Amino acid sequence: MHMAQTLERSLQRAHCQFELVEHTHSATSLESARKAGIPAARMAKSVILDDRRGHYLMAVLPADRQLDLSKVRKGPRRWQLSGEQSLARLFKDCEHGAVPALGEVYGIDMLIDPLLVRQQDIYLEAGDHESLVHMPIDEFFKLAPNAKVCELCH
Repeated sequence: MHMAQTLERSLQRAHCQFELVEHTHSATSLESARKAGIPAARMAKSVILDDRRGHYLMAVLPADRQLDLSKVRKGPRRWQLSGEQSLARLFKDCEHGAVPALGEVYGIDMLIDPLLVRQQDIYLEAGDHESLVHMPIDEFFKLAPNAKVCELCH
């Protein structure tokens, strides 16, 4: 498997500039960054949350950072980490654990940490464990125009 079909179609529809970066098999976004030889601060990882009532949210942060759930829980919903079954259902065209950090193309609201927004370009999982999408940050926002930027990390 290479790029997830949903992601590929969305990139083409938006006429985004990007490149596909291959790397040896990895299990996490942080490991993907290391194996691809890129700074972890420029690798966008996604954390999927839900409110146990059918609403989902994708938090996007640098691969070398951890999500501070208390910063997400400030709103009216009580977000918590989504289970593996939900991820498999939401991201059917992705390998387990290789969810692209572009929830909006999957119909999921997004929060993105400002640490990523400050980067000129970012990398994200392409939907498998051996390739990344590399794109300028302004191209990323073509696919996430409604993403809210807010502090998410410890």
